[in-house]
Amino acid sequence: MRKTLYFRIILAYLLFGIFGFIAVATLISRMTTEYCIRSTARTLYGEAARISDTYATDLYNSTVSLEYVQSQMEALSAYMGTEIWILNPSGRMVVNSKQAPSPEKELIVEGFDSTITAGNYYTTGDFFNSFDKEVLSVVAPITSDFKIRGYVIIHLPSDVIQRQADSMLNISYIQLVILIILSLIILLIFTEYVYRPLRRIITAAEQYALGNMYFPAPVEREDELGYLAASLGYMADTIARSEDDQKKFIANVSHDFRSPLTSMRGFLEAMLDGTIPPERYDHYLRVVLGETERLTKLTQGLLTLNNLNSGGILLQRTDFDINAVIRSVAASFEQTCRSRNLQIRLLLMGKLLYVNADLEKIQQVLYNLVDNAVKFSRENTEITIETTEKGETIFVSVRDNGIGIPKDDQKLIWDRFYKTDLSRGKDKKGTGLGLSIVREIIRAHGENINLVSTEGVGSTFTFTLRRSDRNDDLDDRGEYEIS
Repeated sequence: MRKTLYFRIILAYLLFGIFGFIAVATLISRMTTEYCIRSTARTLYGEAARISDTYATDLYNSTVSLEYVQSQMEALSAYMGTEIWILNPSGRMVVNSKQAPSPEKELIVEGFDSTITAGNYYTTGDFFNSFDKEVLSVVAPITSDFKIRGYVIIHLPSDVIQRQADSMLNISYIQLVILIILSLIILLIFTEYVYRPLRRIITAAEQYALGNMYFPAPVEREDELGYLAASLGYMADTIARSEDDQKKFIANVSHDFRSPLTSMRGFLEAMLDGTIPPERYDHYLRVVLGETERLTKLTQGLLTLNNLNSGGILLQRTDFDINAVIRSVAASFEQTCRSRNLQIRLLLMGKLLYVNADLEKIQQVLYNLVDNAVKFSRENTEITIETTEKGETIFVSVRDNGIGIPKDDQKLIWDRFYKTDLSRGKDKKGTGLGLSIVREIIRAHGENINLVSTEGVGSTFTFTLRRSDRNDDLDDRGEYEIS
């Protein structure tokens, strides 16, 4: 049997109750009895001392009669529930509250020794075999002229003291029972508010370990257990989404590889079986070559994205002119833009604008963004590339007047292989990796990229770069170069 934490708590609770009763029955019982004995002895000794100073002293000084003292001791003994003696140092009984001494029969306590109290004022036992049961006896000396003339001795049965101790001990038992009940309430509260939610969290963790990542969050509370359950649920949801992304990724990769491979195989088989005549070989071989280039581009994109995600590529940061890179990228699309009647307008901050980044990676970011802008722009429209400077940050934006991106798709465009429904008709050759690569490159620089898009109007992608200190040496800051 597995010894759980709750089992240990229950065991500790039971041990607490058992050892609590044992402690009350032994240690506290003995301490209570000793306390009652000492307390009663102090009270009795005070009475014995008063009797010694009054009745006994007067008796030995012959100022009162023996009969008077006897009657007073009998009354006092009845009131106190005790037996009072007055003894001579030799042990001869002078006064006995239970039995009046007779001249014919003298009572003597054999072996009487006043030092029986051993320096104390009380003792317990049968007091020199004078009683059949244990009694508490206090001894107070009677002094006159600096001499001990006798002793006042008060006896109280020990069972009277024991009953008093038992009465006090019952209070301890009641207190212990109340304490156990209160601790049981605490245990029940712990069970309801800690143990049961913890068990549900453990059950959820076991389900997640078995692969059931859609098991519902077990605890909804605003405390540490609620936070733990929420974190566990978030972890499971993240893993589930990761698994879904992995499945989608494999499906997309399979689809994007299968389509060109199927096309290539179809053309080659048609050439082999004579369906395609030899004079058309050149055309279809160029189609096959285009498909191989598409596969190469797809493979390279996957490798690039994988390296960026795993941190496998180190950035080669340098200070370079971002405006020059923009001009170069824009020039590479000149022929494509001319064929579609598109214009690229540059709004650049000054002639030179230095940033600190990886030149090749930023060039790739700009190429992908401009490539998307060209693909999805309507004919006879304008693409604007702009740079601005705010403090230590350089902002680069690429704006088109194209089909735009639906609001529901704007958070998904960064996912691998994702293509909006509006783009499927225009971007037949796209891999769906361009924007994923763009985001990972910008993130690797510790910067941000944002999108503002309106369906049917156009899209603007804006990313940030770290400003270079080389700009401080330039004289033409704050002016735009428009081309």
